[in-house]
Amino acid sequence: MGFRVLFTLFLVHLLLHEARTEQLHNTSSSIKVRKLVGSCNLFQGKWVFDASYPLYDSSSCPFISPEFDCQKYGRPDKQYLKFSWIPDSCELPRFDGMEFLRRWRGKKIMFVGDSLSLNQWESLSCMIHQAVPNSKTSFVKRDSVSSVTFEDYGVSLLLYRTPYLVDIVREPQGRVLRLDSIMGGNAWRGMDMLIFNSWHWWTHTGKSQPWDYMQEGSTLYKDMDRLTAFYKGLTTWARWVDVNVDPSKTKVFFQGISPTHYQ
Repeated sequence: MGFRVLFTLFLVHLLLHEARTEQLHNTSSSIKVRKLVGSCNLFQGKWVFDASYPLYDSSSCPFISPEFDCQKYGRPDKQYLKFSWIPDSCELPRFDGMEFLRRWRGKKIMFVGDSLSLNQWESLSCMIHQAVPNSKTSFVKRDSVSSVTFEDYGVSLLLYRTPYLVDIVREPQGRVLRLDSIMGGNAWRGMDMLIFNSWHWWTHTGKSQPWDYMQEGSTLYKDMDRLTAFYKGLTTWARWVDVNVDPSKTKVFFQGISPTHYQ
């Protein structure tokens, strides 16, 4: 859960900074935050005990999947919830859900990727819900596209589950991972921010591998070097972004690598 919170807080910091920059507030605190973001290495720092944590109570958040609700299903300790990430070269402001909703009013943010994206989507939704527990929300959870909308503010957080970013399709010969195809990308259009991630599923083999063949163009492969396949898939994704995203309207982030988290 700590890893999930670290990435969520990092993304929140970016989101709030983006909103602050876009609105160009002339307060000293806003100027200070913008300067800190530009000069701070957010990934170099340490975990520090913080008695005020966690930022939300998982038992009161309606958006958490059962498999991620550690306390509900019997984890006996709670100390792991009491740590905050402190960068060495700056101080991160504490998350403010009301401020987030105010600055992102009327906007849509989508996480696209595997279970890391799922974790970030659920965690950010819970952090905001903690600030406005009585706010009207709509919650839709499906296999591909899920969403949480804070209707009083018009803020929508969406999740698109796709561990490879590129397509897996069923063909007569079996399940095919198409390294040069993104048919699901239509669902990613119209967002104010897109946050992508993909990695550890590319290394899966055996029963945990959800495809039987890879395909590039008309050539079918039983397998190939996984880093090569990852490169080809991300090249397809990057081309999709270049063609379909207007950078003046939509900000794009790639989260990086998620560790395998299965036992």
